[in-house]
Amino acid sequence: MKKSTLANFSRRQFIKSTGAGLALFNILPGTVVQGAERISANDKVNVAGIGVGSQGGGDIGAMAGEGQNIVALCDVDDNYAAKTFEKYPNARKFKDYRVMFDQMGKGIDAVVIGTPDHTHAIIAMEAMRRGKHVYCEKPLAHNIREVRELMAAARKYKVVTQLGNQGHSSGTIRQLCEWVWAGAIGQVHTVHAGCDAFKNVYCQLSNLSKLNQTYDVPKGLDYDLWVGPVPFRPYTPFWVPWNWRGWMPFGSGTVGDWYCHVMDPSFWALDLDAPVSVVAEVTDYEPAKHGLTYPPATKITYEFPAKGKRGPVKVVWHDGNNPVPRPAGFSADDKVPGTGAVLFGDKGMIVHGSHGAGGCYLTPETLMDQYSGKNAPAQKIPRVKNHAWDWLEAIRTGRQAGSNFAYGGPLTQAALIGAIAIQFPGVKLQWNDHKMKFTNHDGANALVSPPYRKGWKL
Repeated sequence: MKKSTLANFSRRQFIKSTGAGLALFNILPGTVVQGAERISANDKVNVAGIGVGSQGGGDIGAMAGEGQNIVALCDVDDNYAAKTFEKYPNARKFKDYRVMFDQMGKGIDAVVIGTPDHTHAIIAMEAMRRGKHVYCEKPLAHNIREVRELMAAARKYKVVTQLGNQGHSSGTIRQLCEWVWAGAIGQVHTVHAGCDAFKNVYCQLSNLSKLNQTYDVPKGLDYDLWVGPVPFRPYTPFWVPWNWRGWMPFGSGTVGDWYCHVMDPSFWALDLDAPVSVVAEVTDYEPAKHGLTYPPATKITYEFPAKGKRGPVKVVWHDGNNPVPRPAGFSADDKVPGTGAVLFGDKGMIVHGSHGAGGCYLTPETLMDQYSGKNAPAQKIPRVKNHAWDWLEAIRTGRQAGSNFAYGGPLTQAALIGAIAIQFPGVKLQWNDHKMKFTNHDGANALVSPPYRKGWKL
């Protein structure tokens, strides 16, 4: 096979180099956003963090690293959030986000939400009602109705929003989009994507029998507030403070946690929106017995309709013990990503990892000769410094961020459609996006908008 002659820049060198760094470009302001509390371009943003014990704490660190004011921190668990609390001694501390909003009012310009999935929507909605700009970790919400209402609220209140799929602000995801749009691999018809990480976190089958054990709620944890809007279940250390991702009442399993990272490049490049059908296959899993947790292995097949100049696209999601299969046509140098995707076109393939198409490259290698180095397609997407900077700069300049809720909402919805399909293995569910319902399954529709427990509303 011919080796690249472009400045001795081989595909293997490209794979090593793509994650090394990003060129920094100012993004061009777009449509002006008239937020309820518009911030002067010369002012720092007063940021509050809600759910700061883990990923949320990292997000707050990213905002502080951009020179913003961290004015408030809120977490239901004093112990889990202790390190973040200590890091920002001048920030006011709260347990209840509603109390924080009531007491601080206009002292908060924007909020970063890093709570478990099941409380994303109620907190984001309250923040937007109060005119606060919102950065929310992925997935955006815990059910499809919540996604739709958050998207509508972002439009109504004209705030700046950002989904926490950090790779969306990378240079590699932009490179992938520009390759696809330049026709580097021809018409893309299939995507195989998946995640084989943290299998023991997402599948909690071994702990199902332990849920009848009784535990005292730890001091410093407001467990009732942690449960929030979903039906109450007694406290157990098996899902608080961190294993909740593997329990479907609170998390969304592997597909909920990773789809927004891994499928982001394909969603953007192919302008995907809502699938018309989905079918899930699971391994060693019976929903009637095991439905509280996530399967040890899944394969979820989506069908997306033709749109614009592209044809229909089949997306196959793999996770747990069901890895992305090795494609026919891979060379000895090609490695199947454990967490990542392969885009199949009628002229070749793009292979990439997670978080913004990390390590993306074209195969066969002759395509790298044609579309890299001085032959790379013209940059059509402005580059940004990082995900936090993009959101903060959007607030200051009056535009929308790159992964705003209008984009992150459909991306999240596709993940949640897959999470619903897992509960009905082998059934091909037909999705009507306009009506926000499955046309052939009442049981699946019950999961589109499950009821909140008494005392909570969106």
